Amino acid sequence: MNRQPRVISISSGKGGVGKSNISVNLAIALSRAGRKTLIWDADLGLANIDILLGLTPEYNFQHVLDGKKKLSEIMLEAPGGIYILPAGSGLEELTHLSLDQKVVLGKGLEALARNFDYILFDTGAGISSNVLYFNLVADDMILVVVPEPTSITDSYAMIKVMSQKHDRRDFKILLNFVKGEVEAGAIFNRIRDVADRFLGIRLDYCGFITRDEAVSRAILRQKPLLEVYPNSPASRCIEVLARTIDSEPSGPGGSTPLFKRLLEQRSPLG
Repeated sequence: MNRQPRVISISSGKGGVGKSNISVNLAIALSRAGRKTLIWDADLGLANIDILLGLTPEYNFQHVLDGKKKLSEIMLEAPGGIYILPAGSGLEELTHLSLDQKVVLGKGLEALARNFDYILFDTGAGISSNVLYFNLVADDMILVVVPEPTSITDSYAMIKVMSQKHDRRDFKILLNFVKGEVEAGAIFNRIRDVADRFLGIRLDYCGFITRDEAVSRAILRQKPLLEVYPNSPASRCIEVLARTIDSEPSGPGGSTPLFKRLLEQRSPLG
């Protein structure tokens, strides 16, 4: 098998918007559609994908950087038929990847990539160098926004930095914790109008996930929402999101091998 997976980063301007939970359940929805999916826990130093899935990895990305394990050896099969690459938590030295570390990551991911249809980068929040790096490497970038002024402002700030300083022109906006489509559409229109007026870029609306108490219950149980509450309103929204993404063509990076993108993307910090 020799193919290039579609690489999607899932990011946010601020923390606490449900980004990692979306990553996990979107991966499961894609897996159910017959797409082999891998999550790279790219919130280096503050990783929590394994916690959401109730897993306790023996090894993580730090062991790869230390030369003790290969990336393929830390990969875990998780509930829902998905695979994860745990990054480890409380590891401050991972918050800024060096060129040598990017080479290690690039070689490891490239070796795994040909076996997957999708690789999801669950990034950190904000505009740190790692967050920008993974967003710039991805074919598609999904920016998760919630109906709070701080989330809307920080999301616009991220779009501004990435478009003006790093020439990223395509952004998919996903609204989370909203009452429904009307509220989601109104928030998206506000962000889109400002981006169009002041940045001259086009934003794509990729859907919404309704506020749902089942999400919190699933997190407390450390189980994927789609596994324990498959018929909940939020689960149905995620399934719609997966179908929307899977029906669209990949972004502009798809023709370039992942390893090449990981190495050629210069550091956002210059």
